[in-house]
Amino acid sequence: MRTDKPAPTTVDEYLSNVPEPARSTLETVRTRIRELVPPDATEVLSYGMPAFKWKKPLVGYAAFSNHCSFFPMSAALIASMEEELRNYSTAKGTIRFPSDQPLDTAIITKLVQARLEQVAAKRK
Repeated sequence: MRTDKPAPTTVDEYLSNVPEPARSTLETVRTRIRELVPPDATEVLSYGMPAFKWKKPLVGYAAFSNHCSFFPMSAALIASMEEELRNYSTAKGTIRFPSDQPLDTAIITKLVQARLEQVAAKRK
């Protein structure tokens, strides 16, 4: 997403620069993540993309020219959900989905909850 505008400094600025339908798609993903993370989790821009942090980076998401992506920040989580993710294009650290179709909320739920468990376990 390259424009002549300065780089966004907040998630809201980032999203305001994303064209439809990707903006609405990412808003849906963002809303679901917010419902799942602890109240003290923070929403930040990390590597130029929206992300949630709780003790450490949890998950991120972003828009690209031909798709949107969800980043669970754990290749192991993607590998463990191979069957659930069979309808999506995946790579070591990303799940790609169409710009006009948010990632399934059940998948977001499972990934965010598993990521929270990972982070909590590492803190003990």
